[in-house]
Amino acid sequence: MISFPNASLHHRYMIEVYKFGGASSKDAEGIKNIAYILSLKPELQLLIVVSAIGKTTNALEELLNAYVDRKDNTIDILDAIKVYHEKIIDDLFDDKAHPVYDDVANAFVEIEWILEEEPYDSYDYLYDQIVSVGELVSSKIVSHYLNSSGMANQWTDARSYIQTDNTYRRGKVDWEKTSDRIKEQLIPVLRNQYIVTQGFIGGTSENFTTTLGREGSDYSAAIFATGLGARAVTIWKDVPGVLNADPKLFTNTKKYEELSYREAIEMTYYGATVIHPKTIKPLQNKDIPLYVKPFNAPEESGTRITNTDLKITEPAVIIKNNQILISLTTKDLSFITEEHISMIYRSFADFAIKMNVVQVSATSLSGCIDSDQRTFTRLIALLEEKFIVKYNGDLQLVTMRHYERDLLHEFTQGRTIMLEQSSRVTAQVVLK
Repeated sequence: MISFPNASLHHRYMIEVYKFGGASSKDAEGIKNIAYILSLKPELQLLIVVSAIGKTTNALEELLNAYVDRKDNTIDILDAIKVYHEKIIDDLFDDKAHPVYDDVANAFVEIEWILEEEPYDSYDYLYDQIVSVGELVSSKIVSHYLNSSGMANQWTDARSYIQTDNTYRRGKVDWEKTSDRIKEQLIPVLRNQYIVTQGFIGGTSENFTTTLGREGSDYSAAIFATGLGARAVTIWKDVPGVLNADPKLFTNTKKYEELSYREAIEMTYYGATVIHPKTIKPLQNKDIPLYVKPFNAPEESGTRITNTDLKITEPAVIIKNNQILISLTTKDLSFITEEHISMIYRSFADFAIKMNVVQVSATSLSGCIDSDQRTFTRLIALLEEKFIVKYNGDLQLVTMRHYERDLLHEFTQGRTIMLEQSSRVTAQVVLK
């Protein structure tokens, strides 16, 4: 049984936020490892943010698409998701009458109620109501297991604290209301026990569920940390820290021991997936350090991200696959003006599509985006009203921070360059 230190020693400066992603909880052993990591620093007041288990978010997105497209396999997909979670619960709990079984089953009922109706609501609204259940289920399992292991904690619904507007799939946080609720209601709880909550999700004033953007659990951890005045945030990953390239794609990657907030923001903006892009800014505002550490080797130092002036010399390589390059040309060969550019950006913003690289010439604008067929078709139909539209799919975007020409040449050798541009620090190449 973990006991907390004497109350006189247990002040706010001991509050930290730990975030565990889906890879760290993909099976029973992973959840047991979470408990082990918590046991290493029992003196901390911890708020624990949990992502959906394993690839559950992907599976729930598949379920949503089957439901919206009115396919016949929605129940089969949901049953497979349930079985996956039940197997983990069976491996964690000897008591097959443990309350965790009913708690998790009740969470899945929220999806079953939706599937009973025709999909008349907007896709983005349905996305948030269905996909958010992954985080609710995972956090319930982790909370029950920690309590059964003697680590007293309170399961807390993030939707009651992270308050957003009604922009589904990319909820905009009401920072004042959110911070007030976290500070007033959660700090007292942390005096006596841990808090286990969800990443990725928030709630509206009408009690509808919203999500904060794909992989948004890191952002949730930063939101809770700012409200709590935490002394640090730690994101536990399946990598040693922030690396200069994806270890799944490259050998001999190098870890950054320390990064500045600015460098981390730049890397995530260009697509580095180790941290959600929105995570850094709120932490920088409060000067809260962020650690990225390996959950399989918690004693290692990981990467520390702070308000440092440290200069990076090791090139960072960021690869984005499944890219589409769109070229828009004025129909009358008139110049692309600021008015055209404003309208184009507005169109992309309306569909929540980010241009990963943009290049403008006299009569055309080219932009590289992530492939999303569901929104892409509608976007093209809108743009074709004003422009001649051409596009190429199945492309790769290579971004190199602090690039070296020789290294960049290695990536482009023997391949077709569709677009290329560089600044003093960053080079980007779209390749076929």
